[in-house]
Amino acid sequence: MTDARHREDLVAELIDRERLTAWLDDHLPGDGSPLEIERITSGASNEVFELRRAGECWVLRRPARGAPPSDTMAREFRVLRALDGTAVPHPTPLALCTDPEVMGAPFYLMERVDGFTPRLPLPPPFADDLTARHDMGTALVDALGELAAVDWRAAGLDGFGRPDRYLDRQVDRWLGQLEQARTRDLPAVDVVSEWLRAHTPSMGDAAILHGDYQFANVMFRPDLPARVTAVIDWEQSTIGDPLVDIGWMLALWDEPGEDPVRGAGETRVNQQPGFPSRAELAASYAARTGFSLEHLGWYEVLALFKLACVLEGAYARASTRGTDHPAHARLEAIVPALLTSAARIVETGGHPR
Repeated sequence: MTDARHREDLVAELIDRERLTAWLDDHLPGDGSPLEIERITSGASNEVFELRRAGECWVLRRPARGAPPSDTMAREFRVLRALDGTAVPHPTPLALCTDPEVMGAPFYLMERVDGFTPRLPLPPPFADDLTARHDMGTALVDALGELAAVDWRAAGLDGFGRPDRYLDRQVDRWLGQLEQARTRDLPAVDVVSEWLRAHTPSMGDAAILHGDYQFANVMFRPDLPARVTAVIDWEQSTIGDPLVDIGWMLALWDEPGEDPVRGAGETRVNQQPGFPSRAELAASYAARTGFSLEHLGWYEVLALFKLACVLEGAYARASTRGTDHPAHARLEAIVPALLTSAARIVETGGHPR
């Protein structure tokens, strides 16, 4: 089977072209021209497609095939709509469909954003410009600062999350998820979870959380100066402590010469020369928001603990496929590495990475 034919078959498995075309006729401008569909990303929980018709171009996001029913698409659409009119860079949401008859699952459409997600090799002019790379880190922090500044109640997000005692629920939530999937001994879990419980900081004013804020979920303008043109993938967004987002971003920010914290065994883009250090990013965030980062180490430990708990579930699922599955060996090492990194911060008394 040719690659083109294979791609067409994958699209056909997830999109009913005829029904989608009819739905588009009712919800977006068009002149009945043929609809072009290209699958641009796929993942365990979501699929993303680019749609083109009559000179228009949109992006469609839907759950992955076989994903359990959820309100994720409606939640993502709601938070994107709430961000309209704010300074947070984001794709403009266009239309939401909750009728499973159209595509077998809910989906939404958003504008197509011109930009790139940082990965190796970086495109010019960022490939060789150390100042541009440094500015990318600053721009990443600036966009997160804009998110923390949004008045979420005025934006219509009452009821979108449960900010009361948000931090107090985190350890039990992720530990509970881990215990449902745990298939092996992970000694550092107890040390890390007990430290998190004993040192939970007081939470300040609640804000919109992205939930997975990192280079992988932002798009930059293709030209200088470096600027985030869109924050994407709002699947884990909620209302809670805004420092959770900066803790997550910094916990996953590996510096040159370090082993990747996720144990992937490959250099990450932000380990290239020119990018800011974690300390520089933290200082920039504190200056940008006015927030105290006194307990930043706690938020980094929480991030590493949460990611370990989530990935242990993936490890358990990979284990059922047999030990020769590529994901199994990779996750077998990653989860303990994450917990070890968290335990090291605990050993320092909560000093950030």
